[in-house]
Amino acid sequence: MTKDSCSCLILLAEDHAMVRLWVRKLIESNPGWQVVKEVSDGLELLQYLAECECAPHLVILDISMPRMSGLEALPQIKAMYPHIKVLVLTMHKSQEYFERAMSAGANGYLLKQHADTALPMAITTIMKGGTYISPL
Repeated sequence: MTKDSCSCLILLAEDHAMVRLWVRKLIESNPGWQVVKEVSDGLELLQYLAECECAPHLVILDISMPRMSGLEALPQIKAMYPHIKVLVLTMHKSQEYFERAMSAGANGYLLKQHADTALPMAITTIMKGGTYISPL
């Protein structure tokens, strides 16, 4: 494991299967990082957190998902599981979405268009207690 990596269990909440596969490959190419669960909406995410025996360290959360969006799930995650860090991974460049996510407790905001190069840095920064913000 390199000095920039960490041991990190990650839950991936994204409704598009191809994006989940791509993000999983990016994550798991880093030693010590593991996707423990993939979900496709906010309701499935909250249900998993309520039932899991070993909570993830980090949730990577899409904003636009069916049934319950990431912005709807985020305040509930932070209220019920304040120790879990949340990185919003989204296509939305909107200042409004950014402000809503950060005010709801997100630890980072990463645009999908930057994820192929910035995801490892975003995860490392957040897991070390920092905040990662993608250029809008």
